[in-house]
Amino acid sequence: MDFTLKTAQGISFLSSSRFDRAGGVAHGFSTRLGGTSQGVWAGLNLGYNRGDDPACVRENFRLFCCAIGADHTGLIKTRQVHGDHVRPVTARDKGMDMIAPAPWETDGLITDVPGLCLTVFCADCVPVLLYDPVRGCIAAVHSGWRGTALSIAARAVQQMVGDYHCDPGAILAAIGPSISKCCFETHDDVPNEMTAALGPLASAFIEPLETGKFRVDLKGIIQNTLLRAGLDPAHIAVSDHCTACRSDLYWSHRLLGDRRGSMAAMIQLTK
Repeated sequence: MDFTLKTAQGISFLSSSRFDRAGGVAHGFSTRLGGTSQGVWAGLNLGYNRGDDPACVRENFRLFCCAIGADHTGLIKTRQVHGDHVRPVTARDKGMDMIAPAPWETDGLITDVPGLCLTVFCADCVPVLLYDPVRGCIAAVHSGWRGTALSIAARAVQQMVGDYHCDPGAILAAIGPSISKCCFETHDDVPNEMTAALGPLASAFIEPLETGKFRVDLKGIIQNTLLRAGLDPAHIAVSDHCTACRSDLYWSHRLLGDRRGSMAAMIQLTK
């Protein structure tokens, strides 16, 4: 089993079985279950800019970090802009306010410093966590369809290899819950941009429909780009949870628009 749905202290989250077996890292993909938020954000809302009560969001961060075994005082977050920039972070970046606006515009974070809790936010876009247990290096990536076309997850792998001397064959990847092909129906702008950027690699994951629209498998494209970046196929886990299908577990921007909470994916080296 690639992923396990766990509950700790009333907080439900998804974890990668491969990461758990490797040890040395705390991580998790949040759900909407648990937490202190009320109203349209009811449950474990981790979106600090959604209009929720800041005190509830702060407590939700603390609860989620505690549930996955991470240190909430080391939380590092970003302002996501659907690009392909992956920012290295160091101990100097520790001490970020959990509910204050993030200081950087970037869709990926990378570090080899224990105690820093790398965080990305999603509500249909694909969260990707990367971990090299040999080198002790981690990355967290937010990959919407634009970021997927830009191969941001593969770019994070390239930085792990080039800047942190990781062996791509040792890197573990967890592609988390997101909107799946079954529900990601688009006009031609998305497949056009995908194929312009990735060519035949993307074409295999785009299904034309009789309506003139298309279904796109973002998780499949990301998995393929990671394979091309040198990851071992046995080291890539892909969640089969669709955020649009599983409204019992997740918020979906496509279904709910802006009146919703947000999930987060977090990863932190523990040693």
